[in-house]
Amino acid sequence: MYNLPPEEWQKHLEDDNTVILDVRTPQEHEQEVIPNSVLLNIQESESFIKEVQKFDKDKKYMVYCHAGGRSAVACKLMQQFGFNDVYNLDGGITEWKDHYETQ
Repeated sequence: MYNLPPEEWQKHLEDDNTVILDVRTPQEHEQEVIPNSVLLNIQESESFIKEVQKFDKDKKYMVYCHAGGRSAVACKLMQQFGFNDVYNLDGGITEWKDHYETQ
């Protein structure tokens, strides 16, 4: 797992082999979202584990939450399931917004 700041994380989003994974709650997802992300709530642990194991392990996963904590846990779980190319958005969508809304 790699913790990346928004500007580094953004560079990986242009790859066609990349999946943007939002691990927040549906309510958080409705309020604000990084475009083209897939929602998979990590707080519903059984469902998260079941669904993430269906994902293609050959893809790159860019994972985010509100502040970076839940997405770090998600990345670690994904690594345990054999995913090698997972990247956590350091600071979460909060840092993302701060970085991109101030430019």
